[in-house]
Parts: sequence; structure tokens; C-alpha cells
Amino acid sequence: MRKIKYKKGRKLQPYNLEYTGIHKKTDSEIQLFVYDDLNFAEFADFNVSDLKKHINTQKTNWLNIHGLNDLDFLKSISDYFKIDNFMLADILNTTRRTKIEEQHDILFFNIKSLLPAGDTDNISAEQISFLIKDGVLISFQEKRSDYFTHIRERIRTHSGIVRTKKSDYLLYILLDAIMENFYITLENEEDNIEELIDQTKNSTDPIILEKIEKHRDNFNFLKRAIIPLRDSLYDIKSIKDDDVFNVIEAENFTFFARLHQKSLELLEQIESDMSSLHSASDYYFSAQSHKMNEIMKTLTIVSAIFIPLTFIVGVYGMNFDYMPELRYEHGYYTVVGGMVLIVLGMIYYFKRRRWF
Repeated sequence: MRKIKYKKGRKLQPYNLEYTGIHKKTDSEIQLFVYDDLNFAEFADFNVSDLKKHINTQKTNWLNIHGLNDLDFLKSISDYFKIDNFMLADILNTTRRTKIEEQHDILFFNIKSLLPAGDTDNISAEQISFLIKDGVLISFQEKRSDYFTHIRERIRTHSGIVRTKKSDYLLYILLDAIMENFYITLENEEDNIEELIDQTKNSTDPIILEKIEKHRDNFNFLKRAIIPLRDSLYDIKSIKDDDVFNVIEAENFTFFARLHQKSLELLEQIESDMSSLHSASDYYFSAQSHKMNEIMKTLTIVSAIFIPLTFIVGVYGMNFDYMPELRYEHGYYTVVGGMVLIVLGMIYYFKRRRWF
């Protein structure tokens, strides 16, 4: 899991642009979709100077950018669309919280996409940012991924209503696709929890406790990503009647309300899963205590059995000359036999009392 270093993020100044992510060797790529209900065009591997030729303001335009390491390239995009340096800094600084804001004629939205990191217990994080201006939606991804593959196919094949809608609806389905990653990550964590609960029932290996703490950290990481997203979606949902977020059409606010509901469901499920994780932790400690109690009970029974034997041995180990049993011909066998009877009697007594 990649931790967010807020201290480093605060040191960055708006006019000192710096990419703070980990994909520093990813080359910047550009892809453009231009479509409406009747027509569709797709462009790739072209220069920023060709944007004016390809973009059609009468249609919906989706400009998708992979790779944030080429600052000159991003600066040229920023200059073309007149994006403020503060927004560009937020795109490059991957330590920022999820937020939505509208400045002048630009709507800005960034979000964290979380997915399981391979076969490990870690969670991989990627920041994805969106800008909407003059019918153009620009998405900024740290690396090439398949989050939006199905959306591209829907646009190409005119599936659903995406080609009949504007850029605000496109933003909705892109955000919805990213939120699906939260469900995938959460489902993976839940599978791990079930496995941990089974392990706590069969073993008291300390590695289990380490795994429990690791997954608790993962859930907290998920919460830190979803809570600001919930707040941002609530802002859209709650001010649809105000003169804010003019880029979003009134009929499409309902879609963002659905996303807000999904964020609430995710947080509720995380709380439930954390309770299950807490129960697994409690069960682990209970099993440890029970095992320790069993050990102490066994040691106590053994000690209790040997106390009278030790007493007898101590008595006959005293160096007195006039102990009548010392001269008895069968004294040794009598004492040993008596000690055996004492042991058997105590075991029988303990069994009757169900002490073991």
C-alpha cells in the first residue's frame, strides 16, 4: 500500500510543478474521442497543436491522457485550455485529497482509484483527475490502465445512452467505473478476512495477528479515499438548484446522487468488515488465552500431583537415626506403592471434578 505523504505535498508551490507519483518512467500519451448521437471519431498519437483541428465544440469531446511525467507536454495542454496552475499542480500532486471545485468555466474533479496489488495484501493507488471545459472532458491518468475500456467500447458501438449525453454524463460513467474498483478491492479484502477468521480457529501463529493489522490498515486506507469522495459527491447532490456546477445539466444530477449513495454503501460495508476484523482479532486473543489457560491447568495438575509425593520424599529424606520405616524389609516397595496410589487417586478425583 502506498502511503500518502501530505508533508511533501504541502511543500509544493503552485508555480513549481512537480509530479509526486511513482510512475515516473511512464511516457505521456494522448487519446481523443469526438462524438454525438450520429457520428464518432477517435484520434491517437497526435500533437497538442492538432487539438484545434480535431476538437469539435458542437459535439462531446473526451481527451484522455496517460502519464504525468512529461511536464512540458502537460504544460502545453494547460496552455491550450487555459488551465490555472493551481489546478495543474493538483493534477500532478498525487497526495491531494479527492475534491471537486469550479473555477471560472472549468469543473475540476480528482479521485483515487484503488485496486488489489497482485497476489499481495497491499493496495495499489492511482490518482485520476478530470477537467470539463467548453464541452471537453479531459482525464489525466498516471499510467495506462483498463478502467475505461468498456466505456470506450460503448462509445464506439453506440451502446446505451452515452452518445446522446454531454460531457457531464461522461464524467458520471467514468467516476462510476472508478468506484467499481472500490468494490473489487473491498471484495478482495473480505475474502482475506474470511480466510483469516478460519486461520484464527485453527492456529495461534503470531503471523495471523500481523495479517489482521495489515488488513485493518487497508480498510483505513479505503476509508480515507472514500470519505472525501462522499463529501464531493454530496456537494454535487445537494446544490443542484443553486447557481453552482453549471457544467452539470439539471437532469444529470440524479446520476451523481447515485454515486453518492454508492459511497455511503461502501463506507457502511467497510465498517461492517472492520467489525468482522475486530472479531477475528478478539477470537485470536481469546484462543491465545484459552491455550495459555490449558497449559497453566496442565502444569497446575502436574504440580498438585507431585506436591504430596514431594512431601513423602522429603520426610524419608531426613537424616534421623530412629525412623522405624527405615529398617522395614519391604519399606521401599510400600512407599513407592503408596505414592502410586496417591497419584491414581488424585487423577481419579480430578476426573470426577472435570478439572481436565
